[in-house]
Formats: sequence, C-alpha cells, structure tokens
Amino acid sequence: MNPGRALFLLFLVVPIIEIALFVALGGLLGFWWTMGGVLVTAIAGWLLLRAQGFATIVRIRQALSQGTLPAQEIVDGVMLAIAGALLLTPGYFTDLLGFLLFVPAIRSAVFRFLRSRITVVATGARRTPGWTRDPEPVDLEAGDWRDSSDGGR
Repeated sequence: MNPGRALFLLFLVVPIIEIALFVALGGLLGFWWTMGGVLVTAIAGWLLLRAQGFATIVRIRQALSQGTLPAQEIVDGVMLAIAGALLLTPGYFTDLLGFLLFVPAIRSAVFRFLRSRITVVATGARRTPGWTRDPEPVDLEAGDWRDSSDGGR
C-alpha cells in the first residue's frame, strides 16, 4: 500500500475509533468517569514513560561503555517516545496502543520486524593505503613547519 494512502487511512480511521469509544464509554460510565479515565491513563502513562525511559537510558549507556551498538535500546527509546505521544493524545484507542508499547515483549517483536525489513549500511572514514595513525603526538619546532596562509611559499 502506498505510504501516503496508509497515512490518510490512519488519520481517518483512528479518530473514528476514538469517537466511537468516547460515545460508548460515555453512555456506559457517564461523561465525568469517561473524562477521568482519560486523565488517569495520561498520568499512568507519564509515570511508566519516566520509569522505563530512565531504564532505557541506563541500558544505552551500559551498551556504549561495553563498546557495543545499542540498537535494541535505541529502538526501545523511540518506541517509548511514541508510546508517550500516544498516551498524551486524548482517547482510549491511542492509550491502548501506547500501553502496548510499554510491554517489552511487544517492543522486541516490533524491533525484530523492523530489523528484518531495514538494512543498515555503516559508512566510515576511508584510509589511504599505507597510512597509519601514530599514537604519539608529534612535537614540531619552529623550523619544522611553515604557515600556509602565505600561499605555501
């Protein structure tokens, strides 16, 4: 499916689902309980985001200190940010999606799916053949160098 068409459907379908849920819950629970539920889910989501976000930052730092690429942790952080945005959006359907992203097993499944569909190509600085980096600094005297601001004369 075309990404533009998918986004259009997403922006069309999600609000319809949210309105339907508000009407159904409002009729079942009443207006104030329905609005109170939105507030409670936003506060609960903020607390979960804070706790899991800090834990994810700690895992990223640990992976970096061990010299490994924290790919899973970075994707977890992005998914937690998306979960936070979904929980701040008023509505029960978006809250459900946001809370699902707090489940580590679901984040791992999403990570495996994304990893199977995305290819990461690492690029780095290319060295000139025969060039090596000297670990010791070179101390030059005044006569060992010249200022290139005079045109290299």
